[in-house]
Amino acid sequence: LDESVIEAIIQAMGRHGVVSFPNQRLTPVQQRDFSARFGELEINVANSYQEPGIPQMMILSNIVENGKPIGISDAGQDWHTDMTYNRVPGFVNVLVAHKVPMRDGKPLGGTAFTNTQAAYDDLPSDVKTRLTNATALHDHNQFQELMRSKGSTRPAQTEAQKRSRPPVSHPVFLTHPISGRKVIYVNPGFTARINELSPEESDATLKMLYAHVMQPKYAYTHHWSVGDVLLWDHLGTWHCALADYAPNEYRLMKRCQVMADKVFDPAFLQEKLRVVA
Repeated sequence: LDESVIEAIIQAMGRHGVVSFPNQRLTPVQQRDFSARFGELEINVANSYQEPGIPQMMILSNIVENGKPIGISDAGQDWHTDMTYNRVPGFVNVLVAHKVPMRDGKPLGGTAFTNTQAAYDDLPSDVKTRLTNATALHDHNQFQELMRSKGSTRPAQTEAQKRSRPPVSHPVFLTHPISGRKVIYVNPGFTARINELSPEESDATLKMLYAHVMQPKYAYTHHWSVGDVLLWDHLGTWHCALADYAPNEYRLMKRCQVMADKVFDPAFLQEKLRVVA
């Protein structure tokens, strides 16, 4: 694609959060190369269920072949936004649908989203003031243990994996590098605490923010079709994979995760905000 098309997609994600390209036929190599147009690609800390020869691509699936799962079966099945646990946070998820579970002619295994830019706009002014300079700690292992507590078969992280992704802090209210708007940059999956508050105040404040963001007026659910290429902006949305399908109703997705190294580059950021203005 021409660079102007890539920039148009970036602008659309900054405005809308989620962008869908239906009825595509991307090979894994094409998906990787397309994703890399938006920034550096993550290699997941788990180092498992990777596309052969493409460590930047993970397979998300409940399919079992020869007694072994071919992908992560419960990826994303709770509210979160990816890679807040990185020093350079995540920017884009590029997910391609290869198999979509169906029942009675309707697709299952949708992905729900909520808009943290719109949610920030509607926060009471006293909350915005109180948390203006607050920061929150994000921990990769927290989501792993959350899923394990709900019965996930994913293994506990090794000490080496934990060291490779130590907890990091980010502003509670982050300025979106494309739209220039504030976002609520905490999430139930990875946020451990608000650093400047007592544990009790932190828990209560996070509970309030989570309930606020998850109001139906900020929500959108994508119902998948085979061939969908879905991009979403990690900075301005949360998401949750809907586990409404049975083990024999097969779902197969392939994912690339893009870091926000490019959109937070000062020269790139200045140009993007000029275009938005």
